Amino acid sequence: MNIAKHREKAERIEKSLAKLRSEDAEMRIEAAMLSATHWVNLAYHAMGVTKDDQDILHSYMLTVNEFRRLAAADEALITMLAKIEDLRPVYVRGDVPGAEKAADEAIGLLNEIRRFAQQATT
Repeated sequence: MNIAKHREKAERIEKSLAKLRSEDAEMRIEAAMLSATHWVNLAYHAMGVTKDDQDILHSYMLTVNEFRRLAAADEALITMLAKIEDLRPVYVRGDVPGAEKAADEAIGLLNEIRRFAQQATT
């Protein structure tokens, strides 16, 4: 997928995310992860690290070598995405207390990822 399509999808997801309430923690985490994945792909494409046909679906699905290659290009970017994804099993699929705080953390990471991606395209 190209940069423009990633931006379009990320922004559309974030419009839906903005409509959620704080108690919709599971959906906020999931939406943050989906949007962040598009922003990460956009950033890596813009930096020339990945091609349009090399999209990251989930950080945990990458081979060790590919994760390291992406981290060498920008470690913070892939690490922030991994942190959001690490919240999913516990707070989206689980019933551990603190989901609203975890969702706020996911949104904070999403905001950082978006800022990075937007800078990568300017």
